[in-house]
Amino acid sequence: MSTSRAMLPLRRQLHTSALRRSHIGKVPIPIPTSVTLDLPPLSISPSIPASSSQAQRVFSVTGPLGSASLPIAPSVILNPPTATSPHITVSVQDPKAKTQRSLWGLTRTLINNAVTGVSAGFTVEVRLVGVGYRAAIEPIPPVFLNLAKQRSSESPDSLPRDRLNIKLGFAHPVLIDIPPDIKVAVPIPTKITLTGTDKQKLGQFAATIRQWRKPEPYRGKTIRLKEIKKK
Repeated sequence: MSTSRAMLPLRRQLHTSALRRSHIGKVPIPIPTSVTLDLPPLSISPSIPASSSQAQRVFSVTGPLGSASLPIAPSVILNPPTATSPHITVSVQDPKAKTQRSLWGLTRTLINNAVTGVSAGFTVEVRLVGVGYRAAIEPIPPVFLNLAKQRSSESPDSLPRDRLNIKLGFAHPVLIDIPPDIKVAVPIPTKITLTGTDKQKLGQFAATIRQWRKPEPYRGKTIRLKEIKKK
């Protein structure tokens, strides 16, 4: 052994624990009795091109609060609920493939969010922390509604009707249009309650409100978000 090789520093092991992966994809999804499912074909070959009509698999769910649908990848297998087991189980054709393994847990989470959204819904609580901070709901003036109808190609029913008027210490109020698929309530001036069936849209709207006032570490003024878990 040469001297230069013997003097090389030894590599240190930062940790000795084994690599652990998430197994959320294997967790069954409970289906409430008030929910109706429309499942795609059980499985198709992953070699089918994504642009092919056979690869267009859609999972649809309908509940007392609305309906939702999401695309399912060809490699994902959905096992429907049975009379003895009212659950949906998700699996993939090749668990050793990295791309399929990444879709496994993601698909299970999206399906679970869709089922929870149409059956129980999601609620996010927004707290305004600061002197003079307050919020109120007001209708959008007809002038702005007419302008929105002229510029938008969407249906008038899909356009916002109300908006949030929030005072956050600026020289002007912050006006935020409320999407039609999200319900907003202001029980007290410093508390805003957001309710909806789509978790992603609900979180995006809550983030839109929060971006107007970032946390201040010295004076403690901020906008806090809290997701209300359904029991």
